[in-house]
Amino acid sequence: MAIETRPSEVTAPGRPMAMGSGKRHASETWLLCRAGSHHFALPMQNVVETMRMLPVEKVAGCPPIVCGLSVIRGAPTPVIDAALLFDGQSGPYERLVTIRTGKRTIALAMQAVVGVWEMADNELDDLPPLLGNVEAIAGLTTLDHQLVFLLRAARIIPDDILDQLNAAGAQA
Repeated sequence: MAIETRPSEVTAPGRPMAMGSGKRHASETWLLCRAGSHHFALPMQNVVETMRMLPVEKVAGCPPIVCGLSVIRGAPTPVIDAALLFDGQSGPYERLVTIRTGKRTIALAMQAVVGVWEMADNELDDLPPLLGNVEAIAGLTTLDHQLVFLLRAARIIPDDILDQLNAAGAQA
């Protein structure tokens, strides 16, 4: 894989996106990440921080996508396996990214944070019809011939699961 990142720009064949240069359409900044064999991006407006992997305590009865709870900044925080958002294979965890999902904060466990990526709104590809009902995916694009899923932070994990984890965190 050949995703190339530099501090001042992120490039993709046929889609130059130099930050801070020239005239362009409305754009949004994304945090580009890797989990397993997949690349995904989170809206920077929802990202709280990135950090090394922390200890995670399992919580009985949670779906497989939920690794458990971790104490982050003194608060029990649900940790989600980002690789399981895309397929049935859990990936290696090296990084956590905490994001705001409405009034709550969750952490995504992933392999790597690749960099910050600025993308013009007109570069976002429409979702194929079969993915139209997947609430967590805001759109798709490509970067260096790799598919990148653009995620909606507020839709990554359903509220009923977050409520269950919040109750478990209060008991811990």
